[in-house]
Amino acid sequence: MILQPIDWIIIVIFFVILLSIGYFASRQAGQSTTNFFLSGRNMPWWLLGVSMVATTFSADTPNLVTDMVRTGGVASNWLWWAFLLTGMLTVFIYAKLWNRSRVMTDLEFYELRYSGKMAAFLRGFRAVYLGLFFNVMVIATVSLAFIKIAGVMLGLQPAPALIIAAVIVVFYSGLGGLKSILWTDLFQFSFAMFGAIIAAVYVTRSPEVGGLSALFSHPNVVDNLSFVPSISQPELLLSIFIIPLAVQWWSVWYPGAEPGGGGYVAQRMLSAKSEDHAVGATLLFNFFHYALRPWPWIIVALASLIVFPDIQSMADRFPDVATRYVQEDFAYPAMLREYLPAGLLGLVVASLIAAYMSTTASHINWGSSYLVNDFYGRFYNPNATEKQKVAVGRISTVTIMVLSVILALILQSALQAFQYILMIGAGTGLIYILRWFWWRINAFSEISSMIAAVAFSLIFIAIENFGITYLENGAIEVLGIPSTETYWAIIRFVGVVVLTSATWIIVTLLTKPVKEETLRSFYTKIRPGGPGWQPVVDRARAENVELIKEADLKWDVPTGIICMILGSISIYSILFTIGNLLYGNISQAGIFFALAAVSSYLLYRSWNKLKSKQ
Repeated sequence: MILQPIDWIIIVIFFVILLSIGYFASRQAGQSTTNFFLSGRNMPWWLLGVSMVATTFSADTPNLVTDMVRTGGVASNWLWWAFLLTGMLTVFIYAKLWNRSRVMTDLEFYELRYSGKMAAFLRGFRAVYLGLFFNVMVIATVSLAFIKIAGVMLGLQPAPALIIAAVIVVFYSGLGGLKSILWTDLFQFSFAMFGAIIAAVYVTRSPEVGGLSALFSHPNVVDNLSFVPSISQPELLLSIFIIPLAVQWWSVWYPGAEPGGGGYVAQRMLSAKSEDHAVGATLLFNFFHYALRPWPWIIVALASLIVFPDIQSMADRFPDVATRYVQEDFAYPAMLREYLPAGLLGLVVASLIAAYMSTTASHINWGSSYLVNDFYGRFYNPNATEKQKVAVGRISTVTIMVLSVILALILQSALQAFQYILMIGAGTGLIYILRWFWWRINAFSEISSMIAAVAFSLIFIAIENFGITYLENGAIEVLGIPSTETYWAIIRFVGVVVLTSATWIIVTLLTKPVKEETLRSFYTKIRPGGPGWQPVVDRARAENVELIKEADLKWDVPTGIICMILGSISIYSILFTIGNLLYGNISQAGIFFALAAVSSYLLYRSWNKLKSKQ
């Protein structure tokens, strides 16, 4: 047995507490879809912020970070650190806009912003595409990590492990809806964060690692510590730092970091009791997500380079685990299995299960909200009662979970799925930013961007499968042109972004604009302001129609962008302050701490100006 009786007792207690919280929070959830999917729109900022970060704190996240660190060093985390810019844009510009919309889901936005049959089609298509297929992909990725955890730490086969976890997730999320998820998220995030920190402490204190100083001076680790790739490594500098900061953060649609907000983040913002609570929730989420959480995972990942320097060493140590699951990301659960004592192992296993369940529950509730509100209730049964919609929501919850379990048994690597998701969403991000502030964007813009992103991704994948020749020296030829795998990955990603963006811009300019009545209604309700809506305002004034009062005409986006920049500097500075303290670089930690303090103060002043304009 891998786990001792004390470990199992801890895990059982965890499940009892989790299910109890879910049950007691579920009262009144079945009365209406607003209660089931938005918790009655009266949730406080701190609970929503913690729920957002709990959702992104999945069982696959430490595995993904481990994969990145083992293959590209600490600096490779810029592949997801860059999304902080997106998050800050949501905090200071889009959170209040979403809260003003008062929609049930972010897909309902389409018929608020666009007009005609194409707006309805777009809403219905996205409901099935995101609610079912995309969510199944994300949950399957999370489930893949759970399979590896269950295999190495619980000694369970993939199918039984997933079925047990899925039944529990479906029970409390299907019973209580979002309210149950929010309160269980609070418990699960606290538990998961504590487990991650404890795991990092025990791993670094192991004889093989010998403490932080020995860890950071070890030959296998020392070249992987830089926060930014060296200029002497132009391929890495371009692929994991420059491209993410220059292109990826605004151009890619990715769950939890959607440009312009969206998904389960929008669901939380729509659940907030006010605009201020929506802004506070997203700010708290970004602080926890980027500044506080990464280092325990990074420490374990770096330590794994000492204990398991390559994949073969892990395969030799765990011969009972299927070879296809032993990839670079397998090192995280392998390290925990090696160094955590009885009792503590059960606690950390429970914390990873908590992370898995938190993310899974949020995604199935979010996906179910799309299927119910934006497909079933909008197109299939517009006269459905609230109880019927809640019942369909519970059925769709089970359906999403079952399909995700099946797909999870096929996938092999967390990084593999992450890269596929990034590629499918490449080039679509800019449209989600501009649709709030440029009146000319229409439903055809979004439809063409989705089609183009998938089409161009498939073209590049086909080139990759049939047009690449691998040479003996490690280089490659793409359609006969010499290259490297890194440069090809950059060309592939940027190519999809440029071609997709060009496609939807051309389509926008060639198709009819949204009906004037719809544009005026949207502008009056959301009050986006800015030069992008001036033609609509001017046309209305020509007809002696004033869309909004003079007092509401202040455009606060420039101030919001300043807040975004200052907020990003502050959080990055805190992240690197913690990193330098761990590295023992006290002077550098002091510099980053001072930068965090100054940027936070300036952010506070700018934020007050932003509030005064609202």
